[in-house]
Formats: sequence, structure tokens, C-alpha cells
Amino acid sequence: MNFLLIASYPDSLINFRGPLLDALLARGLTVHVAAPDLSSDSSVRMRLEEKGMIVHEIPLRRVGMNPFADFFTLISLCKLIARVKPDVVLAYTVKPVIYGLLAARLMKVRRRFALITGLGYAFQGSSNGEGERRGLLRALVQRLYAVSLRSATRVFFQNPDDQALFQQLRLIGSETPSTVVNGSGVDLGDFNVVPLPGKISFLLIARLLGDKGVREFVGAARAIKAEYEHVVFKVVGWIDENPDAILQEELDAWVGDGTLEFLGRLQDVRPAIADSSVYVLPSYREGTPRTVLEAMAMGRPVITTDAPGCRETVADGENGFLIPVKDVERLTAAMLKFINSSELISSMGKKSRTLAELKYDVKKVNAVMLQGMGI
Repeated sequence: MNFLLIASYPDSLINFRGPLLDALLARGLTVHVAAPDLSSDSSVRMRLEEKGMIVHEIPLRRVGMNPFADFFTLISLCKLIARVKPDVVLAYTVKPVIYGLLAARLMKVRRRFALITGLGYAFQGSSNGEGERRGLLRALVQRLYAVSLRSATRVFFQNPDDQALFQQLRLIGSETPSTVVNGSGVDLGDFNVVPLPGKISFLLIARLLGDKGVREFVGAARAIKAEYEHVVFKVVGWIDENPDAILQEELDAWVGDGTLEFLGRLQDVRPAIADSSVYVLPSYREGTPRTVLEAMAMGRPVITTDAPGCRETVADGENGFLIPVKDVERLTAAMLKFINSSELISSMGKKSRTLAELKYDVKKVNAVMLQGMGI
């Protein structure tokens, strides 16, 4: 059986889908992976090929809706599918789902699966001009989703809110099977509980986007450091080409005035989590945030928002705190609870690990997906 996985971020093939790909190989499937930026000297490509996968580089622009570039992506995927002749196609993230499943349908691949890992920039918005621009993009993306997901074999979601929204907007039909899985899962062997650091520190790991709550994190950090100078705030991430990206000047100012420490983009986030007391993700919406699961597995309490994809990871008051979206005051108050009652860090961190073991073990998550795909 030939299996083709289509993605938009090469690193995610290792970091997020690696255990699933390994499970497919273990079942004797011939595994093909396709993503942009997988040139012959790519370290990701080399690692995948060492495992026995067949790697294909595809032309795909992760952001923007350029009709000519996107049509070229669709044609390239059709040609790839004609060569590979996959029995199964699985795509995740927006453009791979839209154009990958559409290409699979045009090329008459019988088993076509989508994994919705989050709704992204197009589904966020506000009442200002940018909100109107997002509204037009949202309408286009929704239409493309509806076309590409028509007659999909099954659609996987990472939280029930996204599943309900797709059904409400009729992006998937009532006859289309869908399954909610607990995120991407986390390898509990790779992410072990480690001792807490000697001083209290808060950590955020994310692409540096407004919708990830980066500015709210900085606002809370400034409020707390005005009274508690010893408390440390760290950020791991990078600025990308997303229209919602934080400006480099903003980041430079936050680092320059001592509000936070910026660790850059890390291939291995475990040392950063180990050196933190509490993990914070004030995101506006997620699929299921992988970084939260990694922090939970390492025994860290979590502060995140009462938003789709985020709220599933925290039992409020047990392994952390849920706060409203865009609420710097409530975020600050939640952080102060850990500063003023530091024993909560240890007790809630233990509950995070327990919850990770119960719900987010990557082996359990992948078993659900494999069963849903009939593999």
C-alpha cells in the first residue's frame, strides 16, 4: 500500500507527525511525504530518507492566496499523485488540505483524509479594517474547504469546537465521517518530568504572531516585573511571513528593556521547558497546541485561554488556569497565583503529567487515527 502525506512545514513531518509515520512504516506501508523546502541538502529530508520514506519537494506558498501560485501547486500535486499512485492520501494544515485533497479527488484516489490542526489567520478577525480583509479571506478559504472536503473519506479534528464549526458552516457534509483526536499527542518517553528550576520563570513557545497572545504575554510580564524584578519571562519562537506576525522592532524593544528573554527558534524545546516553572500560551484559538502537551508531559502547570483547542488541555484550578482571550489583567492575576503560592507549581505540574498520560500519549492518539483510516 502506498501512503502519501502532504504538509506545509517540513519540520512538522519530524516533530509532529514523526511517530505516525513510524507507525505506518511498521505496518509495512510504502510511505511518501511531500512538503515545500525539502531540497536534496535538507536535514529534514535526510532524516526522513534514513527512516525509509520517499520524499518529494512541492511548490507551495504557506501564506497568501495567489491564484497563479496556488494553481501551480494544485497541478504539481496532481502530477505527483499520478507518479506515486497512492492508495491513501492524508493532508494537514490549510493549503495541503485544500489542494492536496482536491488533487487526490481529481486523480481518483479513493481514500482521502484531512487533519484539521487549527483554523489559522483566516478564521481570526476583528471589527477594524484588518478584520474586513480577513473576512474576505475567510469566505474564500471556507469555499475552498467545502470543495476539497466534499466526499472526503474522513476528516480528523483536534478539538470538538473546530468539528462543530465545520459542520455548522457546512464545510463538511452530514454524510462525511469525522473524528476528534487529542491533538498530535506527545511522546511521553522523550518528554519526561524534570526538576523545577531554582527561580520562578514563565515560558511561551510559539510562532511570534499576534493571535498567539504574544503581546498579552508581554503586557503581563511588564506588570509583574514592575513589582517582582526577579521573575523571568522567556519566549521561544520566530517571526515568519504571516500577516499577523509580530514586528522585529517590537521584539527588539521587549528584549532591550528587559521585559523578556528571547531564545530564538529551537530544534529541541526540552531544555527551555526544563528551565521554566510555568508554561503560558495566551492564544486566541488552536487545534490542540503541541507545546502545551510537551510542557504538561514534563510536569509543568499551564496558563492558557478558554478558547477552542486550548481549553481542552487544562482543568481549571487543577493543572493550571484558564483565562479569557486577550485579557492581560486575568493573565497577570493567574501568574501572580504561582508567584505568591509557589507550592502550586509542583502540585499542578504533577496533575499536568497525569493528564498527559491519560489523554495525550502519542501512541493512543495515533491508534485512533490509524483505526479511522482503516490501517
